[in-house]
Amino acid sequence: MQSRRTNAIYFALFVVLPLLVLAFAASGRERVRFTPRFSPGEVLRYRIESRTTTSGTTTTPITNPEGGSKSSQAIHIVVRLDVLDVSSAGEVHLRATYEKSSSESESDALDLQASSNADRYNRLEGRSFEFSIEPGGKFATVPDSAAAPSGQPADEPVLSWLQGLSAGSGLPQKGVAIGQKWNTELPLAGALLSGLLSRTESTYLRNEPCRPSALPKVSGTPSTTPPGDCAVILTRFQILRRGPTHSDATPEDYRRNGLRTTGTWTGSGESLDSISLSTGLLVGSTQNSVQNMDYEISSASTGSSIHHVGKVQSQSEIALVPDQP
Repeated sequence: MQSRRTNAIYFALFVVLPLLVLAFAASGRERVRFTPRFSPGEVLRYRIESRTTTSGTTTTPITNPEGGSKSSQAIHIVVRLDVLDVSSAGEVHLRATYEKSSSESESDALDLQASSNADRYNRLEGRSFEFSIEPGGKFATVPDSAAAPSGQPADEPVLSWLQGLSAGSGLPQKGVAIGQKWNTELPLAGALLSGLLSRTESTYLRNEPCRPSALPKVSGTPSTTPPGDCAVILTRFQILRRGPTHSDATPEDYRRNGLRTTGTWTGSGESLDSISLSTGLLVGSTQNSVQNMDYEISSASTGSSIHHVGKVQSQSEIALVPDQP
């Protein structure tokens, strides 16, 4: 259950977050380039809201009459980013602080794992860590695992927003113009079936006035610069599997543990993102996705198996929020 929730939230955030630090150098129909821009002393604050609803049935060798068929989880996070330094070579040093972090879960059955997971998010509040980004967008410093609840790795939803600061992976490096489309295709990490990938198609729709929002603050002084225009980008994405339909779908780590996996896993969704042309900051984003799965995990030695049929729906919102005094 936890794996499905993690994949669902990560998938929803996966597409939009690489746009977080895209800086557009031009407007109109001119081609604009993706270049990170940070200034020492900037304070950025983002609110992340996410809700995931899971439904389905799981058949196991041991019948569980108390097993639930539907559950939901909501996550509420406010992250403060302080730009500590920008070197002459372009390396950026930042500090991330979870000013607010909470989660609640609902289920039609007793779910101890859900309560434990919510508690981990609640304990995250107040924690912070520092990291650096090289000019090319690559992380120069890996965040301390202590910043994640109970030592969760950085690909968990609580840290998945961080991947957006590495800007440029799979995105046009020579810039794009209004009306242009571009595609990306990346493997879906940690999936139960091998060969799963996320394929996206993005379109630079138009420029429009940015919604009212507090801009980054430098050295404690609020910015008086008007918000200006934002680029509006629509991204549609889907999960599909590469390879023949009936080919072996067992990932290598499952195979090493004497397990076999078969079945299907599909998904689709879209995000609508508003990005400041003057700062390159993500001002607002909404995302939704749905995944459908029908898979079986079996033991190669005993033949016992677990069969799951389910559906996961996710909605997420990311917003640049006013900086507090």
